[in-house]
Amino acid sequence: MADQARARRIAERIKQLVTQGLSQVVKDQRLGFVTVTDVRVTGDLQHASVFYTVLGEEEDRATAAEILEAYRGRLRSFVGRGLGIRLTPSLEFILDALPEDAAHMDELLRQVAERDAELARQRAAAGYAGEPDPYRRPADEDGDDADERPGDLPADDR
Repeated sequence: MADQARARRIAERIKQLVTQGLSQVVKDQRLGFVTVTDVRVTGDLQHASVFYTVLGEEEDRATAAEILEAYRGRLRSFVGRGLGIRLTPSLEFILDALPEDAAHMDELLRQVAERDAELARQRAAAGYAGEPDPYRRPADEDGDDADERPGDLPADDR
């Protein structure tokens, strides 16, 4: 079993080689804008999962998956020549859900911003449930008991 640092280096090299191979080996014009986002290699370096995204609609994604599956053997040979290790890992192409996840997160953040704005509008229009100053104050020295509410005991009887 290879150490983690070597597996990461090989995964990064496979990412570079697959990206090069898409332009040099794959000659199908239907393959649109494919971006290799990540490569993960098993600990024994026998299998590599290549994550990719495709710019376009669902039809473009299906076409890209079909083309990558058809050219998987040629891309593996290209990667094997470029890696220079004893055993070339098998390649598995997986459509990365990163763009959809990012769009979903953007939508959630937009909804939260709308709710915050609505709460801010409600807060600005809100008033006190009771009196603005609910605390009792001592009576003024000149005998003015304007702060007392009806039904309160006079200041002497408290």
